[in-house]
Amino acid sequence: MSGSVDGMRMEFSEYVAARRPALVRTVVLLGCPQPDAEDVVQTALTKCLRHWRRVQRADRPEAYVHRVLVNTLADARKRRWNGELPTQTLPDAGHEADVTTGIAVRQALAAMDSGQREVLVLRYYADLSEREIADLLGIAPGTVKSRASRGLATLSANLTNLRSPDVS
Repeated sequence: MSGSVDGMRMEFSEYVAARRPALVRTVVLLGCPQPDAEDVVQTALTKCLRHWRRVQRADRPEAYVHRVLVNTLADARKRRWNGELPTQTLPDAGHEADVTTGIAVRQALAAMDSGQREVLVLRYYADLSEREIADLLGIAPGTVKSRASRGLATLSANLTNLRSPDVS
């Protein structure tokens, strides 16, 4: 029994090493500040570890982990809101153009409706299917499609506004 537990922990550790940065980034893109995103991911991964065999048996283990992640984020938002509004976060180290683009995308996402933002991040960053997103968020697949369509239009408009603000 000890060998299978050790093997399970090894598999989980490898998963965390490979996927943790992307999971944190997903939570940040969903509008959570970086330090809080780290906490949300840690809590979600702890929940996943307790049920790791179930996660591995899922049709799409990554979608299962994202479900736990989104639910954990929702729980954290319910419990922790203290009246503070999110502010600009420091960009990650990297190329200047990438940093500028990353800041613009984060600002554009932050200005969006939360439903559209969730769908876009889960679809285009987390690479979940429309069906998986619908199941994850408890909405119809058609709602996922309409939020994605409207969200892409809003994101495009927000990015255009950020890059070329009106000069009076």
